[in-house]
Amino acid sequence: MGVEVSDIAAWGYGVAAGAYALFGLYLFMAWRGGTAGAALLGAVSSSALWAAAGVVQARFPGDATQLASGILDVVRWACWLGFLVVLLRPLGGPRLRWHGSAAIAVVVASLLSVLFGQVPVGEPTPTSLLALAAPLCVPVLGLVLVEQLYRNLPQQSRWGLKPLCLGLAAGFIFELYLFADAFLFGRLDADVVAVRGIPHAMVIPLIALSAARTPSWTVRIAMSREMVFHSTALAVTGAYLLVIAAAGYYVRYFGGTWGRALQMTLLFAGLLLLGVFVFSGSQRARLRVLISKHLFPYRYDYRNEWLRFTQALSQAGGTMDLGQSVIKALADLVESPGGTLWLRDPAGRYVMSARLNHPASDAVEPGEGPFCRFLDEREWIIDLAELRAHPAKYDDLMLPIWLSTMEDAWLVVPLKSPEALVGFVVLGLPRAPFEINWEVLDLLKTAERQAASYLARMQAAEALLESRKFDSFNRMSAFVVHDLKNLVAQLALMLKNAERHRHNPEFQDDMIETVAHVEARMRALMTQLQDKKSVDPRRTVDVRLLVENVRMAKRHQLPSVSVVAPEAALEVSAHPERLERVIGHLVQNALDATPEGGIVSVRMDRPDSSKVRVVIADNGCGMSASFIRDQLFRPFQTSKASGMGIGVYEVRQYVTELGGTVRYESEEGRGTSVTLTLPSAARLAESKMPEVEQPLS
Repeated sequence: MGVEVSDIAAWGYGVAAGAYALFGLYLFMAWRGGTAGAALLGAVSSSALWAAAGVVQARFPGDATQLASGILDVVRWACWLGFLVVLLRPLGGPRLRWHGSAAIAVVVASLLSVLFGQVPVGEPTPTSLLALAAPLCVPVLGLVLVEQLYRNLPQQSRWGLKPLCLGLAAGFIFELYLFADAFLFGRLDADVVAVRGIPHAMVIPLIALSAARTPSWTVRIAMSREMVFHSTALAVTGAYLLVIAAAGYYVRYFGGTWGRALQMTLLFAGLLLLGVFVFSGSQRARLRVLISKHLFPYRYDYRNEWLRFTQALSQAGGTMDLGQSVIKALADLVESPGGTLWLRDPAGRYVMSARLNHPASDAVEPGEGPFCRFLDEREWIIDLAELRAHPAKYDDLMLPIWLSTMEDAWLVVPLKSPEALVGFVVLGLPRAPFEINWEVLDLLKTAERQAASYLARMQAAEALLESRKFDSFNRMSAFVVHDLKNLVAQLALMLKNAERHRHNPEFQDDMIETVAHVEARMRALMTQLQDKKSVDPRRTVDVRLLVENVRMAKRHQLPSVSVVAPEAALEVSAHPERLERVIGHLVQNALDATPEGGIVSVRMDRPDSSKVRVVIADNGCGMSASFIRDQLFRPFQTSKASGMGIGVYEVRQYVTELGGTVRYESEEGRGTSVTLTLPSAARLAESKMPEVEQPLS
């Protein structure tokens, strides 16, 4: 049993009735008063009643149902014409007042033709032309009103009503075709009447879009971007199906045996297009940008964007740390695939702290440099392409060399807390062409302040944790002082006994001298821990002598330490005992990491007149780049079973205090090279800076 035309009509009008009913209910709940909103609600409600009457007529054909459907059809078009007249009233003034009179005349004529003239659906009758004359005038007048509305709208207001004009014009054109064909042949086309409800239901999204864009109607309709995105995907799918249907119609109409081949080609093309949108982030980004640009007055749905941004920051710690989460949250706002995060280190410099889809960099940006001062003072988001094209807009700011050589760098987003510049994010080029306007800049500025507060709290928490660790270390030092006091007492007693019972004069003299030195040093350490100040004042010292002392102290360990030094003195201004302890610690680390048959060397030179360089190298086990970056210089972080994890931290603290630098170069399985660069005593003397004693770390 095949599908009858009446079945198609019932389903078509049923879909239209349901769509208009739901839309009318939504309008009723969203209506906040206003003549235009009331007229729209009336037009939608009458359309729902007309579609419902069409379902009844399709299921129960007869004169009564046909009359009721015809009357509701006239009422529906009267409401839509009235809605257009309401919209035209504030635009046209006296010269457009004829619209209302014309609409009333056409509606009355159409109602009389329904009441007194029966329009046949099958064979034509002599009265058909008279009965169809008035209904034919309705779509003609409707198209005139739509044209007048669009023409008289100001240029800046057409964007809001363009979907409405398009939807109503499409509906009127369908009605014009229906009644023009009927007027030509003297009867209505049964097939066109059967599907009449579906075209009118299809214009509902366009009407809803204009209602959402026009707040003056006082109809608060909110259309989410997710809904539009999926609706667009549905529309693309529908277009694809239309292409397949048109191809099938062509094959059926003209014949041929290549229909299956065409079917397979179109199926493959559809699957390929689906795969591109599913797996390509750039294509999805292009679609989102297209939708936001052409279908919405604002680019972002701020509620969803802010919830997504906050959730990304709060969920840090899973697959990504907080730094990577900040990069991703900012990058997603502008369709960027990733970037780098630069944070302020304890020395006041900005170094790369995290990266996402971007290579690592060892570049360092000084905190007092012009670039960071610009970000701190202006708090501007720098568009690098705009800066290169129009440097005057950024006060001729000069980019750092490391940033100007980044090929995919796009935006620089400062992270400013209320106190200071926490850091900045360098975002990569977007997946799709992306326009930077005031809305994007405002959202990024708001987001970067939120991210800066998160990062500032993280840094404060880390500083507090380190402070607590040092507090624990200080409490432990009290016990160390107590133990040292006991050791000093025992050594003093041993010295007294040794002086009474010496048998071998040379051996005993050497023992007494060694123990006396240890006793004196232990007393100095105890005084230093108790008073928290240096007992070893800074003075000019030859680094070669300190290295020789370290070599002699390590002469019983393997491998032997080789020393290469120039004949001329290498003098620096430092605390001799502390600098010797720092070099000794680095040499001991090299010995611990190197097997007995390996090589440990200390090389000293003067790269220029203002610097002294000490390089401690070995061919031991080495360290990974991630360990050097994330753990090596942190206090209480150690890879030794018996280590305390403060040696390397003390090295950097003290060398920085002297005005020098520490650089580690290491590779797992190949060894490690540590380079200390210290200012020479001659340069410090020329600078005539006052000596300030610093407490020991």
